[in-house]
Amino acid sequence: MGVLSRLSYVVRSKINAVLNRAEDPSETLDYSYEQMRDELQEVKQGIADLTTQKKRLEMQKRRLEENVEKHNEQARQAVNQDREDLARRALEKKKQKMNQIEDLEGQIANLQNTQDNLVEKKDQLQNRIEEFRTKKESMKARYEAAEAQTRVSEAMTGAGDEMEDVGRAIERAEERTEDMEARSEAMDELQDSGVFEDALSDKDSLDRELEDVRTSGEVDAELETLKTEMGKGSSGSGESDAEPADLDAADLETEVETETASEDIEAELEDLKDDESS
Repeated sequence: MGVLSRLSYVVRSKINAVLNRAEDPSETLDYSYEQMRDELQEVKQGIADLTTQKKRLEMQKRRLEENVEKHNEQARQAVNQDREDLARRALEKKKQKMNQIEDLEGQIANLQNTQDNLVEKKDQLQNRIEEFRTKKESMKARYEAAEAQTRVSEAMTGAGDEMEDVGRAIERAEERTEDMEARSEAMDELQDSGVFEDALSDKDSLDRELEDVRTSGEVDAELETLKTEMGKGSSGSGESDAEPADLDAADLETEVETETASEDIEAELEDLKDDESS
């Protein structure tokens, strides 16, 4: 097989595959039915034309038969007048008309036979068309039922093209949702770890950490003071309350040490800020 032959074969096979996918059996059956009806109409038109031609010949035959009677009467009159020459001429015309009538009868008989054959074929074609119409409707009903069943099955199994698109859309939505959830969790984790600085604050992570330490120390000192005032100091409730002065002195010393530590931390922070600004 040559290259051109192979190419032609491949092209025909591709076109045939496309046509098979695009073909709708219901439309094809309806088109075939209409074609058969058109053929039947053409046969009927042919029968009508043939019948018209036969009627014309029959009318011509009747006129010739009238002329035969006329010539026969003319021959009788000529014989009565002893004009054999006129009688002979009338009989000759009569003979000519009779020959023409005979030819017309043959043509009319042939047309009649043709008409009878066409009418018979027309009846057969009409019967075939009726049978085809019944079968066509049955095939269309079966095809539509099978098509509906196929669509339902594809929808239930997800095997159809539309369901495949829906499935892919769901998969893409799930992937994007998972990405957004993971991104949100990552942002929360980074925010908690202090990686992202507050854009509205001039404090860095070290400032915030030291501030948390200072705040925690102040809260602890205030808690100890409150516990001392309520008689629930760290030495226990069983000790005597006779040494409140010693407890107050200790608390005072603790507060002084805390303030001193805070001042030292603030001094270090100021040094750090000066170093960064320079």
